Amino acid sequence: MQTKTKNKKNRKLVIIPTYNERQNIEELIEEILIVVPDINILVIDDNSPDGTADIVRDLADDDERIKLVKRRKKLGLGTAYRLGFEYALHHNYEYIIEMDADFSHDPVILEKFLGHVDEYDLVIGSRYVKGGRMVNWPIARWLLSFGANMYVRLITGMPINDATAGFKCFRRRVIKSIDLTNVMSDGYAFQIEMHYKAWRNHWKLKEIPITFVDRSNGQSKLDKKVIWEAIWMPWKLKLAPVYEYWRDEVYMG
Repeated sequence: MQTKTKNKKNRKLVIIPTYNERQNIEELIEEILIVVPDINILVIDDNSPDGTADIVRDLADDDERIKLVKRRKKLGLGTAYRLGFEYALHHNYEYIIEMDADFSHDPVILEKFLGHVDEYDLVIGSRYVKGGRMVNWPIARWLLSFGANMYVRLITGMPINDATAGFKCFRRRVIKSIDLTNVMSDGYAFQIEMHYKAWRNHWKLKEIPITFVDRSNGQSKLDKKVIWEAIWMPWKLKLAPVYEYWRDEVYMG
Protein backbone atom coordinates (compact mmCIF):
# COMPACT_ATOMS: atom_id res chain seq x y z
CA MET A 1 0.00 0.00 0.00
CA GLN A 2 0.97 3.62 -0.54
CA THR A 3 2.04 5.12 2.75
CA LYS A 4 1.74 8.87 2.26
CA THR A 5 -0.80 11.33 0.94
CA LYS A 6 1.09 13.85 -1.21
CA ASN A 7 -1.67 16.26 -2.24
CA LYS A 8 -2.63 18.50 0.68
CA LYS A 9 -4.92 20.75 -1.41
CA ASN A 10 -8.67 20.08 -1.40
CA ARG A 11 -8.26 17.27 1.11
CA LYS A 12 -10.77 14.43 0.96
CA LEU A 13 -12.07 12.24 3.78
CA VAL A 14 -14.43 9.28 3.66
CA ILE A 15 -16.06 8.41 7.00
CA ILE A 16 -17.02 4.76 7.54
CA PRO A 17 -18.83 3.76 10.76
CA THR A 18 -18.36 0.08 11.58
CA TYR A 19 -19.80 -2.57 13.83
CA ASN A 20 -18.84 -6.19 13.10
CA GLU A 21 -17.56 -5.57 9.56
CA ARG A 22 -14.50 -7.81 9.71
CA GLN A 23 -15.57 -9.61 6.53
CA ASN A 24 -15.74 -6.41 4.49
CA ILE A 25 -13.50 -3.68 5.84
CA GLU A 26 -10.06 -4.58 4.48
CA GLU A 27 -11.27 -5.18 0.94
CA LEU A 28 -13.38 -2.01 1.03
CA ILE A 29 -10.44 0.13 2.15
CA GLU A 30 -8.23 -1.33 -0.56
CA GLU A 31 -10.81 -0.61 -3.27
CA ILE A 32 -11.38 2.97 -2.06
CA LEU A 33 -7.66 3.72 -2.22
CA ILE A 34 -7.43 2.28 -5.73
CA VAL A 35 -10.28 4.50 -6.95
CA VAL A 36 -9.13 7.69 -5.16
CA PRO A 37 -5.47 7.31 -4.11
CA ASP A 38 -5.25 10.74 -2.46
CA ILE A 39 -8.26 10.24 -0.17
CA ASN A 40 -8.07 9.64 3.59
CA ILE A 41 -10.29 7.07 5.30
CA LEU A 42 -11.62 7.47 8.83
CA VAL A 43 -13.10 4.30 10.32
CA ILE A 44 -15.17 4.86 13.46
CA ASP A 45 -15.64 1.49 15.13
CA ASP A 46 -18.07 0.86 17.97
CA ASN A 47 -15.90 -1.72 19.75
CA SER A 48 -16.84 -4.51 17.34
CA PRO A 49 -16.53 -7.89 19.07
CA ASP A 50 -15.44 -9.48 15.78
CA GLY A 51 -12.15 -7.53 15.74
CA THR A 52 -12.94 -5.04 12.97
CA ALA A 53 -10.85 -2.35 14.69
CA ASP A 54 -7.81 -4.64 14.92
CA ILE A 55 -7.81 -5.09 11.16
CA VAL A 56 -8.09 -1.35 10.56
CA ARG A 57 -5.36 -0.61 13.11
CA ASP A 58 -2.96 -2.96 11.33
CA LEU A 59 -3.73 -1.27 8.00
CA ALA A 60 -3.30 2.19 9.54
CA ASP A 61 0.12 1.26 10.90
CA ASP A 62 1.30 0.83 7.30
CA ASP A 63 -0.59 3.65 5.61
CA GLU A 64 -1.12 7.15 6.99
CA ARG A 65 -4.17 7.66 4.76
CA ILE A 66 -6.09 5.29 7.05
CA LYS A 67 -7.34 6.58 10.43
CA LEU A 68 -9.13 4.73 13.22
CA VAL A 69 -11.30 5.86 16.11
CA LYS A 70 -12.42 3.02 18.35
CA ARG A 71 -15.27 3.87 20.70
CA ARG A 72 -15.99 2.08 23.96
CA LYS A 73 -19.36 0.62 22.93
CA LYS A 74 -22.07 0.66 20.28
CA LEU A 75 -23.23 4.27 20.18
CA GLY A 76 -25.03 4.50 16.83
CA LEU A 77 -24.62 5.76 13.30
CA GLY A 78 -25.55 9.38 13.90
CA THR A 79 -23.08 9.90 16.72
CA ALA A 80 -20.36 8.24 14.63
CA TYR A 81 -20.93 10.62 11.74
CA ARG A 82 -21.06 13.65 14.01
CA LEU A 83 -17.70 12.61 15.44
CA GLY A 84 -16.39 12.13 11.92
CA PHE A 85 -17.62 15.55 10.83
CA GLU A 86 -15.93 17.19 13.81
CA TYR A 87 -12.71 15.36 12.95
CA ALA A 88 -12.97 16.51 9.32
CA LEU A 89 -13.49 20.15 10.25
CA HIS A 90 -10.66 20.08 12.79
CA HIS A 91 -8.25 18.58 10.25
CA ASN A 92 -9.25 20.93 7.41
CA TYR A 93 -10.80 18.47 4.96
CA GLU A 94 -12.67 20.14 2.09
CA TYR A 95 -14.65 17.13 0.82
CA ILE A 96 -16.36 14.90 3.41
CA ILE A 97 -18.00 11.65 2.35
CA GLU A 98 -20.38 9.29 4.16
CA MET A 99 -20.13 5.63 3.17
CA ASP A 100 -21.34 2.25 4.47
CA ALA A 101 -18.88 -0.53 5.27
CA ASP A 102 -20.83 -3.41 3.75
CA PHE A 103 -20.25 -2.82 0.01
CA SER A 104 -23.81 -1.58 -0.53
CA HIS A 105 -22.03 1.55 -1.79
CA ASP A 106 -19.71 1.09 -4.78
CA PRO A 107 -16.33 2.84 -4.29
CA VAL A 108 -16.30 3.71 -8.02
CA ILE A 109 -19.02 6.31 -7.31
CA LEU A 110 -16.49 8.33 -5.29
CA GLU A 111 -15.03 9.63 -8.55
CA LYS A 112 -18.48 10.81 -9.65
CA PHE A 113 -19.05 12.59 -6.34
CA LEU A 114 -15.77 14.44 -6.66
CA GLY A 115 -16.57 15.30 -10.27
CA HIS A 116 -19.75 17.14 -9.21
CA VAL A 117 -18.80 18.61 -5.85
CA ASP A 118 -17.10 21.74 -7.16
CA GLU A 119 -20.38 22.78 -8.79
CA TYR A 120 -22.65 21.59 -5.95
CA ASP A 121 -22.37 21.73 -2.17
CA LEU A 122 -23.87 18.32 -1.40
CA VAL A 123 -23.89 15.42 -3.83
CA ILE A 124 -26.19 12.52 -2.89
CA GLY A 125 -26.01 8.98 -4.22
CA SER A 126 -29.68 8.29 -4.98
CA ARG A 127 -31.61 5.08 -5.55
CA TYR A 128 -34.70 7.00 -6.68
CA VAL A 129 -33.57 9.16 -9.60
CA LYS A 130 -33.36 7.99 -13.22
CA GLY A 131 -30.65 5.35 -13.45
CA GLY A 132 -30.70 4.50 -9.75
CA ARG A 133 -31.62 1.00 -8.66
CA MET A 134 -31.40 -1.60 -5.90
CA VAL A 135 -30.05 -5.14 -6.11
CA ASN A 136 -31.05 -8.10 -3.91
CA TRP A 137 -33.86 -6.21 -2.17
CA PRO A 138 -37.19 -8.01 -1.59
CA ILE A 139 -40.19 -6.12 -2.95
CA ALA A 140 -41.58 -5.47 0.55
CA ARG A 141 -38.38 -3.69 1.60
CA TRP A 142 -38.31 -1.65 -1.61
CA LEU A 143 -41.91 -0.56 -1.07
CA LEU A 144 -41.14 0.42 2.54
CA SER A 145 -38.11 2.48 1.50
CA PHE A 146 -39.80 4.15 -1.47
CA GLY A 147 -42.90 4.92 0.59
CA ALA A 148 -40.78 6.35 3.41
CA ASN A 149 -39.08 8.76 1.04
CA MET A 150 -42.42 9.90 -0.40
CA TYR A 151 -43.61 10.43 3.19
CA VAL A 152 -40.56 12.59 4.00
CA ARG A 153 -40.99 14.73 0.88
CA LEU A 154 -44.69 15.22 1.53
CA ILE A 155 -44.21 16.41 5.11
CA THR A 156 -41.05 18.49 4.77
CA GLY A 157 -41.34 19.77 1.20
CA MET A 158 -37.69 18.82 0.73
CA PRO A 159 -36.94 18.27 -2.99
CA ILE A 160 -34.80 15.16 -2.46
CA ASN A 161 -35.92 11.82 -3.91
CA ASP A 162 -33.73 9.71 -1.63
CA ALA A 163 -33.91 11.50 1.73
CA THR A 164 -32.63 8.43 3.62
CA ALA A 165 -29.56 8.00 1.39
CA GLY A 166 -26.35 7.24 3.28
CA PHE A 167 -23.80 7.67 0.46
CA LYS A 168 -22.96 11.31 -0.20
CA CYS A 169 -20.28 13.99 -0.38
CA PHE A 170 -20.45 17.30 1.50
CA ARG A 171 -18.42 20.41 0.94
CA ARG A 172 -16.81 21.56 4.18
CA ARG A 173 -18.92 24.73 4.25
CA VAL A 174 -22.15 22.71 4.44
CA ILE A 175 -21.04 20.89 7.59
CA LYS A 176 -19.80 24.15 9.12
CA SER A 177 -23.22 25.74 8.57
CA ILE A 178 -24.98 23.06 10.63
CA ASP A 179 -24.88 23.09 14.43
CA LEU A 180 -23.79 19.50 15.01
CA THR A 181 -24.60 19.75 18.72
CA ASN A 182 -28.29 20.05 17.76
CA VAL A 183 -28.23 17.04 15.42
CA MET A 184 -29.38 14.32 17.79
CA SER A 185 -30.96 11.70 15.51
CA ASP A 186 -29.52 8.39 14.41
CA GLY A 187 -29.88 5.88 11.57
CA TYR A 188 -32.19 6.87 8.71
CA ALA A 189 -33.43 9.85 10.72
CA PHE A 190 -29.90 11.23 10.84
CA GLN A 191 -29.71 11.20 7.04
CA ILE A 192 -33.09 12.92 6.77
CA GLU A 193 -32.06 15.59 9.28
CA MET A 194 -28.73 16.38 7.59
CA HIS A 195 -30.36 16.63 4.17
CA TYR A 196 -33.10 18.87 5.52
CA LYS A 197 -30.71 21.23 7.28
CA ALA A 198 -28.46 21.49 4.23
CA TRP A 199 -31.51 22.30 2.10
CA ARG A 200 -32.87 24.85 4.59
CA ASN A 201 -29.46 26.52 4.63
CA HIS A 202 -29.86 27.04 0.86
CA TRP A 203 -26.92 24.93 -0.28
CA LYS A 204 -26.93 23.54 -3.83
CA LEU A 205 -27.91 19.86 -3.79
CA LYS A 206 -27.41 17.26 -6.51
CA GLU A 207 -28.65 13.67 -6.69
CA ILE A 208 -26.76 11.23 -8.89
CA PRO A 209 -27.93 7.67 -9.59
CA ILE A 210 -26.32 4.75 -7.81
CA THR A 211 -26.87 1.02 -7.68
CA PHE A 212 -27.45 0.03 -4.07
CA VAL A 213 -26.50 -3.60 -3.43
CA ASP A 214 -27.79 -5.31 -0.30
CA ARG A 215 -25.00 -6.70 1.87
CA SER A 216 -23.75 -10.23 1.16
CA ASN A 217 -21.56 -10.46 4.29
CA GLY A 218 -22.51 -9.60 7.87
CA GLN A 219 -25.86 -8.56 9.33
CA SER A 220 -28.03 -5.50 8.88
CA LYS A 221 -28.07 -2.98 11.79
CA LEU A 222 -31.68 -1.89 11.15
CA ASP A 223 -34.03 -2.13 14.14
CA LYS A 224 -37.44 -0.87 15.27
CA LYS A 225 -35.98 2.09 17.15
CA VAL A 226 -34.33 3.37 13.97
CA ILE A 227 -37.57 2.98 12.02
CA TRP A 228 -39.70 4.83 14.59
CA GLU A 229 -37.18 7.65 14.82
CA ALA A 230 -37.33 8.05 11.04
CA ILE A 231 -41.14 8.19 11.18
CA TRP A 232 -41.16 11.07 13.69
CA MET A 233 -38.17 13.03 12.37
CA PRO A 234 -39.94 14.74 9.42
CA TRP A 235 -42.58 16.13 11.78
CA LYS A 236 -39.94 17.38 14.21
CA LEU A 237 -38.12 19.15 11.38
CA LYS A 238 -41.34 20.61 9.96
CA LEU A 239 -42.59 21.87 13.32
CA ALA A 240 -39.25 23.11 14.70
CA PRO A 241 -39.72 26.71 13.41
CA VAL A 242 -43.17 26.84 15.05
CA TYR A 243 -41.74 25.67 18.36
CA GLU A 244 -38.85 28.15 18.15
CA TYR A 245 -41.24 31.01 17.41
CA TRP A 246 -43.48 30.05 20.35
CA ARG A 247 -40.47 29.73 22.65
CA ASP A 248 -38.82 33.01 21.64
CA GLU A 249 -41.79 35.27 20.86
CA VAL A 250 -44.70 33.92 22.89
CA TYR A 251 -43.31 32.11 25.93
CA MET A 252 -40.33 34.46 26.47
CA GLY A 253 -42.50 37.46 25.76
